[in-house]
Amino acid sequence: MKQLLATLLLAFAIMLPAHAQLLAPSVATAPASQPLDRIVAVVNDDVILQSDLDEAVQAIEQQYAGKAGQLPAKDVLNRQVLNRLILMRLQIQKAEDQGITVSDADVDRAVQGVAQQNKLTPDQLRAAVEQQGSSFAAFRQQLGDQIMVQRLHQGVIQNSVSVTDSEIDNLLNSPNYKAGEVHLAHIQISIPSGADAAAIQASQAKAEQALAAIKGGMDFNAAAIRYSDASDALDGGDLGWRRMDEIPPAFADTLSTMQPGQVSPALRGPTGFHILKLIGERKGDRKMVTEFHARQILIKPSDLLTLAQAQQKAQDIYNRITDKHEDFAALAKEYSKDDTTANLGGDMGWFQSDAWGQAIAGKLADMKDGQVSAPFQTEAGWHILERLGTRQSDQTVQIERNDARQAIGNRKSEQAYEDFLRDLRANAYIHILVPALRETDNSSADGAAAQAG
Repeated sequence: MKQLLATLLLAFAIMLPAHAQLLAPSVATAPASQPLDRIVAVVNDDVILQSDLDEAVQAIEQQYAGKAGQLPAKDVLNRQVLNRLILMRLQIQKAEDQGITVSDADVDRAVQGVAQQNKLTPDQLRAAVEQQGSSFAAFRQQLGDQIMVQRLHQGVIQNSVSVTDSEIDNLLNSPNYKAGEVHLAHIQISIPSGADAAAIQASQAKAEQALAAIKGGMDFNAAAIRYSDASDALDGGDLGWRRMDEIPPAFADTLSTMQPGQVSPALRGPTGFHILKLIGERKGDRKMVTEFHARQILIKPSDLLTLAQAQQKAQDIYNRITDKHEDFAALAKEYSKDDTTANLGGDMGWFQSDAWGQAIAGKLADMKDGQVSAPFQTEAGWHILERLGTRQSDQTVQIERNDARQAIGNRKSEQAYEDFLRDLRANAYIHILVPALRETDNSSADGAAAQAG
C-alpha cells in the first residue's frame, strides 16, 4: 500500500490528453484540526485555498517519497503546483460554461478503470484510499474533474483540427520526413502570451540556466521538475514514445543528429524554449499483415424468426453444406441476410483479420483453408463461415499514411490546445494574494494579472 494513493490517479490520467494530466494525485483531505484557512488565489469567480495548495503539494511529496532530492525548493514547488491548480480550475470553469457534465455513472466507470489498472476491486480501492486517511468522495471528485477536462479537450480539438490528404502527401514527400519513433523527455520554459523582448530574454535565460545545471551533472528528470513549467514537469518531463513525424521539423532535425542519452541545446518553439533529451529510438519497419478471404451466411432473428429458430435454421443450412455438399454460394444468395455479401454468394473478399469484428477474426484464425465453421452467434445473428484463403499483405504504405494522418492530427491537437490554454489564461482574472507564490519574474501588482506558467 505504500505510496499507493499518490499513484492511483496517475494510472487513470495516462488515458487522458497530456494537458488533462494536471493534478492527478491530489486527493487528500485536510486534518480535522488545522489553522484557519486562507485564500491564496482568486481565479475568476472562484478561489483556491491554502488547504487546497497544501494538499496538492503533499500529494506530490508523497509521490516522490525517497526521491525528495529531485524536487525543487519548497517555494518553487508551491508555485508550480499553484499554477497547475489555477490551470485546472480555469478548464473546469470553461467546461461548465460550455455545459459539459459528468454523471455519477461516468465516475463509477472511471473508478472501475483505476481499480482494474491497480489490480484491485472498487471496494479494495475505496479501502486503500480511506486507509491513507483520505476521502473517497474527494477521490471521485478528482476523477470527475479529469473526465470533464478530457471532454473539454476533445471538444476543442474536434472543432479546430482537421487533416487533409494533401497534408499527408506533403508530409510523406517532404525531404525532412523521418520514419521511426523516439522516446523523449523535455523541459519547457514558456514565453508569456504577448511577451515583450525583456520577457522573452528572461525565458531564454531560465532555459540556459536549466541547460547549465544539466551539463553540471544534474539529472535531467530532476532538472525538469525544478525548471520546466510544462504540465508534465513533476513527472520528470517524460513524453513517452513519439513518432518522428509528430515532432515539429526543427526539433526532428536536431534529434536526428543526437544519440540516445544526449541532451539538445535550448530550442525556440512557438510557445517558448525547449530542451530535449533523447532516451531511445526505434526504426520504422515494413508492416506485413495477415489477410483472410472468406464467405459467410448470416441468419438474423426477426419478428418472424426467434433466436432459437434462427439458430436451428443456421444449423440446417450448415448440415446441407457439410452433409449434402450443397453449394455455399447458392445457399448464401438464398438465405443470408447480410446485405453486403448475400448477392455475391457470401463472398467477403480479402480483408484484415479484425475488419469484421473480433468474433469472426477469432473463428477464422482457428480454421483451415476450405473449412466451413459450425454456426456461431454474434450480436448480428448466427454465422456460417468458409475460409477460402490467407495471405501476407504489405500494408506499409497504407499504415504509413494512417500514421501520418494521426501524427499531423496529434501535432495540430497539441498546438491547438496549447493555444486554447494560453488564451484561456490570458483572458482570465487571476490574482495571487500571497506574494511568495507569485512568479518572481512576472508578478502583478493587483487585479486581473494573468500569471504565465
